Amino acid sequence: MPSKVVKSPFNFYPFTTTIAFSQLQIGKYTMLQRWQQLQIIAKQKLSNIPLYSLPTVALVEYILEHKKFPTHINKYCIALTNSIDFVKCTTAFIAIDVAIASARKGKKKDVQPLPAYIMHSGNNEVILEKDVVAKHCFLNTDDGPIYISKGSTIQEGVCLRGPIYVGQNTTIKMGATIYANTIIGNNCIVGGEVKNSIIMNNTNKAHYGYLGDSMVGEWCNLGAGTTNSNIKNNCSSVMLGLGSEEVNAGFKFGTLIGHYSRTAINTAINTGTVMGISCNIFANGLTPKILPNFSWGVTGQKYIFDKAINDIEKWMLLKNVNLNKATINQLKKIYNEPIRT
Repeated sequence: MPSKVVKSPFNFYPFTTTIAFSQLQIGKYTMLQRWQQLQIIAKQKLSNIPLYSLPTVALVEYILEHKKFPTHINKYCIALTNSIDFVKCTTAFIAIDVAIASARKGKKKDVQPLPAYIMHSGNNEVILEKDVVAKHCFLNTDDGPIYISKGSTIQEGVCLRGPIYVGQNTTIKMGATIYANTIIGNNCIVGGEVKNSIIMNNTNKAHYGYLGDSMVGEWCNLGAGTTNSNIKNNCSSVMLGLGSEEVNAGFKFGTLIGHYSRTAINTAINTGTVMGISCNIFANGLTPKILPNFSWGVTGQKYIFDKAINDIEKWMLLKNVNLNKATINQLKKIYNEPIRT
């Protein structure tokens, strides 16, 4: 169940610091696009989209049966109140995107059959969109579906245990172990071990190391060996600092990492760490649990703005994308804001 926020009803820090909630892409669609797809299926326009809610498979089933939206639509949604809920609801994100794909007309033209040289077990659905390259890997759908989007590559020896969603033009590197309830965005490179986590668009976790019960924003890079803790030694509740609020994430939760942030090799991320926008993290031992926007290391030093922008530009060019002036101005405004404590 989604966690309870202590103060304000919505707190999606650090991810809505630079991107509007409606434009956050988690899975195949942004938060708004998912509702737009349902309107296409229902052939009915909603006058008031319940934007801070995630539609469920039950809503798709209702639409297919009745050819319209239900009157009490909130009964068919999962309320989202903070960033922790994204990670807690990964299964639901994957399920609704698979349900939309199954309901969408022309689906068969968009997918390819499962190649003979993939080992597959389980009765849930495997969706491979066009131009997916997957050879000598292992797909287990005993507990949920696996959805791999067009242009992605699943290299040799990769083990995927559904439910899993992989975005477009993403590479899962040789020998990677991706456990259930993992969502990986577009244009990512992922290796090592990942479980119950969200990796957003254009982010790399290319090497060994563990990422569990966590969410990593766009344009991030986790250095080789970066590993997060997702449970305290005394198995007590994990408390996350979301700005001025402290939120109980339950007994198991990892880290939230804001857009444009990076970690050095062998970074050990403490249980319940919240990392802001454009942080460059290197540390001996465990990281502090709160790392403000534009942190340089973990000692409270601030990233020099021009250097931060220059570094972001270079990382974006690795994926053939240019940093635009509007984004620079937005980051400058965030840089000059008081530090969140």
